[in-house]
Amino acid sequence: MADDDYHEDDMGMGYEDEPPEPEIEDGVEEDLENNEDAPEDVVGGEGEEKGQEKTQGPRHTTKYMTKYERARILGTRALQISMNAPVMVELEGETDPLEIAMKELRARKIPFTIRRYLPDGSYEDWGVDELIVEDSWKRQVGGG
Repeated sequence: MADDDYHEDDMGMGYEDEPPEPEIEDGVEEDLENNEDAPEDVVGGEGEEKGQEKTQGPRHTTKYMTKYERARILGTRALQISMNAPVMVELEGETDPLEIAMKELRARKIPFTIRRYLPDGSYEDWGVDELIVEDSWKRQVGGG
């Protein structure tokens, strides 16, 4: 019977432990606020300015979409289409989500932004419509 009382106390303690957790989180938030004050001058200020400079000024990365970016975009867009996202191009009998995503990419209608990180911690944002895409799918399919 002592074991039964012990388990009941544990369950009771579990419910009583829940309200103090926000108090612990409040303490953590206070610690984070203290920690955030120091890095803001170093990380927040410089990182945001560099990111803004890169997007406003001349870009440093290539205007060609890499095969990895292309694969990620096509896969992500095909998944969206398979989950009934609106299609951005006219369909001509296509039912395969990957084929539809390829057609959208050829038409430059995919509403994605690619973020390329640079070694200094800044980044450049490129719209899919701004990048040059190699027509490697034509070689794979045999089209021309």
